[in-house]
Amino acid sequence: MKKRILILGGGISGERSISLKTAKAVKNSIKKKYNCRIVEPDENLTKNIDRFSPHVVFNALHGRFGEDGFIQTYLESKGVRYTHSGVLSSMMAMDKEISKKLFIKNKILTPKFQKIKTNLNKKEVIKLLKKKIKFPVVIKPINEGSSLGVYICNEKNIINNLKKLKAYDEILVEEFIPGREIQVAILGKKKLGAIELKPKRKFYDYKAKYSSKAKTKHIIPVNIKTKEYKNVMNIALKAHKVLKCRGVTRSDFRFNNGKFYLLEINTQPGMTNLSLVPEIALHHGMNFFSLIDWIIKDASKNR
Repeated sequence: MKKRILILGGGISGERSISLKTAKAVKNSIKKKYNCRIVEPDENLTKNIDRFSPHVVFNALHGRFGEDGFIQTYLESKGVRYTHSGVLSSMMAMDKEISKKLFIKNKILTPKFQKIKTNLNKKEVIKLLKKKIKFPVVIKPINEGSSLGVYICNEKNIINNLKKLKAYDEILVEEFIPGREIQVAILGKKKLGAIELKPKRKFYDYKAKYSSKAKTKHIIPVNIKTKEYKNVMNIALKAHKVLKCRGVTRSDFRFNNGKFYLLEINTQPGMTNLSLVPEIALHHGMNFFSLIDWIIKDASKNR
């Protein structure tokens, strides 16, 4: 008898469409081996879990409620095995302020940052930031993914960009680090590999990640020295361990003047046809089915 896999997809975050793409890609890859179905995390979720009685819940949700500890808490309460990181790890990774403080505490280089309120006037913002961070800066929501609501700002446009984030009471302002964009995938305790991105846009934002029209160039293997490659792989694994992550993670770096700056760690990396972790895995001899199958076999309770 085939094992039953319940795939959680969709949700209510700004990353809903990407979550659905991930869920469909996962289902298509494993449907010959497993009895699987996709369900929404809605008011019928408890009923669907009880009726289907899955061996494993594959969490294909992205963004708030899906990768911030919320759905993980629910799945723990149901006593079902599920994929990716657990409650605390998911919450810490999604909260950029908490994760960056932990990176600093553990001597992992990350851009300088400051949390500010979005209703400050220009004079207040510039006065506050100049004490700690030089322009240009990056502003972003504290707990969103897929580069949603991320803007590169100077003194002239920061207030206009802050207005775009007025739905958030507080946001993170981060030192802008120029340089190369390098992403590293970790699989359990294994350093899977790295990929470099050369977006035609200003940076690797939501469109660059998920639109084929953006024409972001993917470079693998990454053209850096062996010593540098080993260094960034070690930093990614260290960050994975610091946040006590499980399963697969993707760490986003900027490489500048010989230094790797960790921007953030993603506990629910996408699994679409443009996603980076499957591409890294394939380059290292692991096809999409094998990657998804590994994630399913890694599932557990009490993560």
